[in-house]
Amino acid sequence: MTTSPRINAARNALDAFCSVETAGGVVLFAATLLALAWENSAWHATYEHLWEIHLVHVGALVDIDVSLHFFVNEVLMTLFFFVVGLEIRREAHDGALASLKLAALPIAAAAGGVLAPALFYIGISHDTAHAGGWAVPTATDIAFAVGVLALLGKRVPPPLRALLLALAIADDVAAIAIIAVVFAGGVSLTGLAIAAAGVALALVMRKFGVGAEIAYALPGAVLWIGLLDAGIHPVLAGVILGLLTPMDARRPDEAPPALRVERLLHPWIAFGVMPLFALANAGIRLGGVDLDDPALRTLVSAVAVALVVGKPLGIVASAWLAVRLGWCELPSGVRLRGVLVIGCLGGIGFTMAIFIATLAFPNADALAAAKLAVLIGSAGAAVLGLALGSRLLRRPS
Repeated sequence: MTTSPRINAARNALDAFCSVETAGGVVLFAATLLALAWENSAWHATYEHLWEIHLVHVGALVDIDVSLHFFVNEVLMTLFFFVVGLEIRREAHDGALASLKLAALPIAAAAGGVLAPALFYIGISHDTAHAGGWAVPTATDIAFAVGVLALLGKRVPPPLRALLLALAIADDVAAIAIIAVVFAGGVSLTGLAIAAAGVALALVMRKFGVGAEIAYALPGAVLWIGLLDAGIHPVLAGVILGLLTPMDARRPDEAPPALRVERLLHPWIAFGVMPLFALANAGIRLGGVDLDDPALRTLVSAVAVALVVGKPLGIVASAWLAVRLGWCELPSGVRLRGVLVIGCLGGIGFTMAIFIATLAFPNADALAAAKLAVLIGSAGAAVLGLALGSRLLRRPS
């Protein structure tokens, strides 16, 4: 049986995306191990001083001192969120989120995968000072999740792999909404006006057919500065700009601008930005977290249990309920046991969870405990997903 060129193109794009994510996951894992080894070595002071290096002081519009750590977490991560915005734009235009029928299953699964771990976290830590960190275990790290799934080889049917990607993208949308709503400070109207000017500039450039993608860095910079001044996390500028990037090709023989930019930036994000973020944020003194402190011990337990138990339980229960109610159906070749496997891999929070932890816990001790919990929970989710996948997913004959 022959397949249409459109289906072949979609499969090729999926294969290319997954290959970059898989290899990027390996580099991300190596950067994490390096950060842990460096911070727990005799040279740990150099690790800490490195990220405190002062790069520049900016006094125009906003007054900020840019350290290396700030540059990685606030500037380079904006590029990461820009690619996330492009992925959402692509999937909403002609992909797994293009219609309610297609999007129903991953959206339902993602909703359960956000709600259940948040409830687990609140249930465990409700009477402590760290109850506000409920958002930490709600996120999924797409690079690590896809990389671990790839270890199962041919046991994984392509529709199940596509479902994991759609689920992770829907999960990213939820994480972006949480960052925008929960972690916004006192909103400055001046900052909002500057951000609105950046959006308006981007729309005007689109209207007049400005084709050079690099030109949109200007409205992106204005938007970033406006969000920072407004008290809204500036990395969201990347998402907004990604969603504004056009999906209509200027000529029939070329790819749409959004797809072209995504293909260009995706390897740089996977092999550069994300490993650098892990190197800057995964350095935890393993002996420096005081687990004798009941509040910190509860925090570690809440995050780890929410990732390993809450995340897969929420994903599987929501997917089962949505199918049972007739809102959607499982993709061809995918059974509920496969959803259980990707539900476990959805508990690999890692970079997104650590990023949210840096927003949720300004206290250094609580942040270190949260990062440790994310590492423990993500590792547990990965091992559980591999173990279940090797038993529940059959090799093709």
